[in-house]
Amino acid sequence: MVLESTIVCVDSSEYMRNGDFAPSRLQAQQEAVQVICHTKTRSNAENNVGLISMAPNAQVLTALTADVNRILSKLHQVQPSGDLNLVTGIRVAHLALKHRSGKNHKMRIVAFVGSPIDGDEKELVKVAKRLKKEKVNVDVINFGEEESNTTKLTAFINALNGKDGSGSHLVTVPPGPHLSDALKGSPVIQGEDGAGAGMGSGGFEFGEEDPDLAFALRVSMEEQRQRQEEEARRVASASGQPESVSQPQDATASSSSSQAASGQSEEALLERALAMSLESDRQSVPANPPMPGQDVPNFSTMTEEEQIAYAVQMSLQQSHEEATKQPSKEEKEPEPMETDQAEDKKESDSKS
Repeated sequence: MVLESTIVCVDSSEYMRNGDFAPSRLQAQQEAVQVICHTKTRSNAENNVGLISMAPNAQVLTALTADVNRILSKLHQVQPSGDLNLVTGIRVAHLALKHRSGKNHKMRIVAFVGSPIDGDEKELVKVAKRLKKEKVNVDVINFGEEESNTTKLTAFINALNGKDGSGSHLVTVPPGPHLSDALKGSPVIQGEDGAGAGMGSGGFEFGEEDPDLAFALRVSMEEQRQRQEEEARRVASASGQPESVSQPQDATASSSSSQAASGQSEEALLERALAMSLESDRQSVPANPPMPGQDVPNFSTMTEEEQIAYAVQMSLQQSHEEATKQPSKEEKEPEPMETDQAEDKKESDSKS
């Protein structure tokens, strides 16, 4: 079995919001990364995997580790922003591989490219030659923008392999099928020996042998993504500051329209809550008639403070009237003791 340390570079640019890969490029990438991580770690117990995001700036999310759950936890926190920086992401991945604990491990980078590459082809070839000198293999998954990126990525992989090499691969996936399904028969999953690391009789951990579990995991991932986006919207709304990263024009317009709709809905809710509050204040005003000579106030023209003040005034007036009010004859308590004493006196007089 191959001893290998792998750095997975994920595309986290704004283009990952597109839905040409169901349900979106970002989620299709997440499922593919999950399959790759389990494949690498199950092929050899000593293998380890790291995770890097390449937009808007290259950032190490997880250092080399054999804990796949830790990698997936960080992966699901990635949100689309900015533009892809492929060259910087590969350079950072190379530095991370230099600090691997197993010096006898082979070095490999798996890069997902789902956005247009801004870098020059010559710059990519220069980076490829340096990686070849350091004996670093690179697998590139080209999806989403394959028409504009295939030429550059082909030159990059050819420079890595040279004339006789075959350790690096370019896998181009057209829109349509699930990204993870398209990779299962590719060299990225099969490995250098073609044995299909981690795809033996046991199958994938979250693979086709348990479709119910796989569906439940996809639903859980979708719910988690929605919660993260909702939390991000609440934080952005509370801070009141625009996002600092650059966005494509379509994404900016969509964000502006969604914020405007959110603002209008919040204003409508506030107005409705205020109307309900005024209605409750009107119902709380005592229904007692006003004093003689006192005009009946018009509640529709009164402010909330005036209605509350009037309600307090009427309540105090009612309390004062109840305190000073004399009990009527019907309300007076009977005096049974005097009556009983009178009857007893009559009975004693008659006996005597």
